[in-house]
Amino acid sequence: MSGSSPTIENFPKPKFITGGCLCGSIKYRADFPEDHDFLHQSRSCQCTQCRRGTGCLFYVAHTVPLGNFTYLTPTTTLKNFYATPGIQRGFCSNCGSFLYWRHESRDEIAMAVGTVDPEFLSDFGFALANTAGDNVWCENEIKGVTDGMIGKERGIKWATDSKGVRM
Repeated sequence: MSGSSPTIENFPKPKFITGGCLCGSIKYRADFPEDHDFLHQSRSCQCTQCRRGTGCLFYVAHTVPLGNFTYLTPTTTLKNFYATPGIQRGFCSNCGSFLYWRHESRDEIAMAVGTVDPEFLSDFGFALANTAGDNVWCENEIKGVTDGMIGKERGIKWATDSKGVRM
């Protein structure tokens, strides 16, 4: 693929990635299963909670099995905020970096793609952030700004979440 742009049919896929918060007190590693579906596991959200939690107009996440996500540093500054019961929003209490979203009843974690280390984003950004999976809470789109978000046309647009829940 050297020199060519990634396409939905052909893009490089990592075996693992690392990432962390802005101040460096929390570092993580995610290992991808051999059969990991990089298209379906790349998602976006436009709910008010994700906007306020991340400070961004939309949240781009990549989901991995919880057992494949490990911390490389102590987690003394890792805190969880619950805007919705049972939904963890993980962040660093030192620098405020939003690291992940996690429904506690599921064995998966949705990493904030913006916290992935630059060398992995440079090589594997399309695999991690193509948003070909669910694009949820699109009823909160900002017309003329986030309604035409690059890549969102690839996934499934949901007015609410993929289970029909309103937040």
